[in-house]
Amino acid sequence: MTKTANIAIITYSLYGHINTLAEEMKKGIDATGHAKATIFRVPETLTEEVLTKMHAPPKKDYPIATPETMTSHDGILFGYPTRFGVMPAQMKAYYDQLGGLWFQGALIGKPVGTFVSTALQSGGMETTILASMPFFAHQGMIFVPFGPSSPHLNAVDEVVGGSAWGAGTIATSTGARLPSDREKEIATIQGKNFGTFVAKLVNTTI
Repeated sequence: MTKTANIAIITYSLYGHINTLAEEMKKGIDATGHAKATIFRVPETLTEEVLTKMHAPPKKDYPIATPETMTSHDGILFGYPTRFGVMPAQMKAYYDQLGGLWFQGALIGKPVGTFVSTALQSGGMETTILASMPFFAHQGMIFVPFGPSSPHLNAVDEVVGGSAWGAGTIATSTGARLPSDREKEIATIQGKNFGTFVAKLVNTTI
């Protein structure tokens, strides 16, 4: 009997762009028929006063990710915006909670992927993902890239976020630009590819 792969999509989103991509990832994963996804969010570290001054919308009603989220799922997708070409402090704080899992070797061999949002085309679409690679390597996780899975990555007739490393969206410096149809399609494809890869792993008998 084929086992359904359980995938956690762990996010941090300030203005909602990552949430939109996460929902598309979930669509792609769930559409495979052999994997299902749950979206989580990491705890916010900014105060309500600061969030109000930044005009941040209310948080989505996603469950909060804990260390147990990492061990109870067969694969993990991380989504977060850039902060000067690297991950935001909120995601780094979550990674820093997982030292116990490193000590136990609990995440060795677990598939992981990423997707991001940036303000500009030159704002860290690739480096923001690369910033997570040391964490993945030290945990022994298997990074699953997006690769050349969509012709939209080659588009030059409009601005399109994403790269071979993972899906992405370009929000502009004000956050006014929402994920485009092409960017959402890239995210859906990544979800489908990742879900299929993880399902193959969990159903492999050695």
